[in-house]
Amino acid sequence: MTARPNLAFELALLLALATLWGASYSFIRIGVETIPPITFIAARTLIAGLLLLGVMRLRGLKLPRDGASWRKFLFQACLNSVVPFTMIAWAEKTVDAGLATILNSTSPIFVFLLTALITRHEPLTLRKLFGVVAGITGIGLIIGVQALGGLGHELVAQLAIVAATISYAGAAIFGKRFKGLDPLLPAAGSMLCGAAILIPASLVFEQPWTLSPSRDSILALLGLSVFSTALAFTIYFRLLHTLGSIGTTSQAYLRVPIGVAIGVVFLGESLAPSALGGLLCVIAGVAAMTIPARQRKVA
Repeated sequence: MTARPNLAFELALLLALATLWGASYSFIRIGVETIPPITFIAARTLIAGLLLLGVMRLRGLKLPRDGASWRKFLFQACLNSVVPFTMIAWAEKTVDAGLATILNSTSPIFVFLLTALITRHEPLTLRKLFGVVAGITGIGLIIGVQALGGLGHELVAQLAIVAATISYAGAAIFGKRFKGLDPLLPAAGSMLCGAAILIPASLVFEQPWTLSPSRDSILALLGLSVFSTALAFTIYFRLLHTLGSIGTTSQAYLRVPIGVAIGVVFLGESLAPSALGGLLCVIAGVAAMTIPARQRKVA
């Protein structure tokens, strides 16, 4: 009999994942100031992959050797790192980290739509639809319309972030195929596959040996690789199996209020009057997509 996961613990992991990925946009914004996008993301995936391999070795885990598993790792890498990481890093050379966070927070919508129209791998209920609507409403209330004032400027870069978001949605659905594997295995395998693709591209297009990255960019790269990639993706693959793909991607809604809270506490930023209502909407949206419905007892 399979033990039922502790819901409170899984929701705490969801909050941790939202925090780790919420910080990633600032790391990327600082990193790409002196490190070009492909090289930055190649280093990100390589460092994260090697770190995960080290953790696996300490735990006595080994990557599978069969071709089928590595083909899945490769496809997951394209959906979850190579394409979206590079697009976002390129876009953040001109798009603010805050706007990138807002645009990328729509991933649960695309997961919901892809599930409804194509895969149908999870039950689609009115409650989950409510969660999608409530989350987007909450983001609008927290940020305010004025925060989207940059929308339209640098349109190609913004569309690249939206495309990355759709790629993330596909990755969340495809990631369910790794059920039964320790979360470290697909996390490490996909990172290493991503590095294998991106390192040659970096060598050809950006000649990284000619670069002189700043200390801040290097520190941002390390923070992004260790915390927002290696640790975050280990949590991510676990949550795909405990909360499902729609539930897991709902952490995207939590990134925005977390960012607002950090700004208020540490940077002295002001909180809009509508922010409290927005935060309640976000919490309601996440709860609707993550907390399982009670099953009726059969007499």
